[in-house]
Amino acid sequence: MMSNENTTAKPLVVIIGGGFGGIQVAKRLKSAPVEVLMLDKHNYHTFQPLLYQVATGTLEADSVGFPIRRIFTGQKNFSFRLTEVQKIDAENNTVITSTGDIKYDYLVIATGSNTNFFGNKELESCTMPMKNVPEALNLRSLILQNLETANITTDAEERRALLTFVIVGGGPTGVELSGALADFRKYILHKDFPKLDNDEMKVYLIESKPRLIAAMTEQASAAAKRFLTDMHVHVSNGIRVLGYDGLTLSINDGTTLKTRNVFWTAGVMGEVPEGIPKEIISSGYRIETDEFSKVKGFQNIFAIGDVSSMVTPLAPNGYPGVAPVAVQQGQQLAKNLVRIINGEAVVPFKYTDKGTMATIGLNKAVADIGKMRFQGFFAWLLWMVVHVMSLAGFTNKAIVFLNWSIGYFSRNSDNRLIIRFFNIKTMMTEPVAK
Repeated sequence: MMSNENTTAKPLVVIIGGGFGGIQVAKRLKSAPVEVLMLDKHNYHTFQPLLYQVATGTLEADSVGFPIRRIFTGQKNFSFRLTEVQKIDAENNTVITSTGDIKYDYLVIATGSNTNFFGNKELESCTMPMKNVPEALNLRSLILQNLETANITTDAEERRALLTFVIVGGGPTGVELSGALADFRKYILHKDFPKLDNDEMKVYLIESKPRLIAAMTEQASAAAKRFLTDMHVHVSNGIRVLGYDGLTLSINDGTTLKTRNVFWTAGVMGEVPEGIPKEIISSGYRIETDEFSKVKGFQNIFAIGDVSSMVTPLAPNGYPGVAPVAVQQGQQLAKNLVRIINGEAVVPFKYTDKGTMATIGLNKAVADIGKMRFQGFFAWLLWMVVHVMSLAGFTNKAIVFLNWSIGYFSRNSDNRLIIRFFNIKTMMTEPVAK
């Protein structure tokens, strides 16, 4: 079934994915002589940097998502379709979707990334990832349900396992999630569960690299580890998780941990649609592109963001899979698409690093801004301002700011709802909603 929404003579730019990169391409084509069609399996854009706050009950899920159609209200050359992309038929310039086939003139792949378990099926089955809103809600429900169970169980060993939380992966997400759980233990646990002792709740952070948030400076990494250690998070570097069966976590140094809570933030891989030749997909499941974001071997297919591997003299190892890269690539690609249509020379992508930040709980964060280094309260304030301003929509900005303000003064929140109930004994062998 052929289904095409382009009824004009203008070229059709099809964008797969409503993440940071895809949104920027569509926005920057607002006045271009093209029609824009965005495809996504969700009808909302997710602000992923704040998913860990949904998982720990600081924010409600709606405040980190924003309807894609709402973002483009008033953009007459834009349309959106809620669908799943099944395959790209490059030979016929067609995207095959669950709602019909779509012919394109130019195709932008901005599908982002998903969790990488490095081929370990046991870890994939038994640990909890956090790459989207449903997964963040899964984490929140599991955390709260395990606390409820620990509150009533008479089995001391099971109680310890229920109150032991392990985060695997010491990047920004792992560090932020660890800090949020440590704050939960300090400020919330005794309010909701007076029968539980704060010292019973253990938080572990495991990172295989020698230091945390390795993409940041050594000064920031050291500060992050110091903050977490002061918050009584057990931080381990240079060790690797081998397996987890739902109760026992095995580590390559020969030790084991009994836990019912293992959260996986250790790796990502690009979401590559079917139809892209395997020979241009790198080991990180990223599509190889040139410095113009053009997919190698194709003239009218482009890839940006986490799914793109742009190796250039300026970036010999490719660009990191972070939101600022996707945003800037999307902006540059939109300009180049207009240049292509107008028969003008395209301009290569050059990333401008505006800085990196990570928060480690209340009043604590690290920030590398150019040659400046900040740690502590000022970095935390800076982190909050940047993230509030980066949210889509005034309503979301206001809700998040209000939630943070109330939480700061009350040391509490109203978002600790158990949305799904897991069977603790069997959940590790049954599919978990994602």
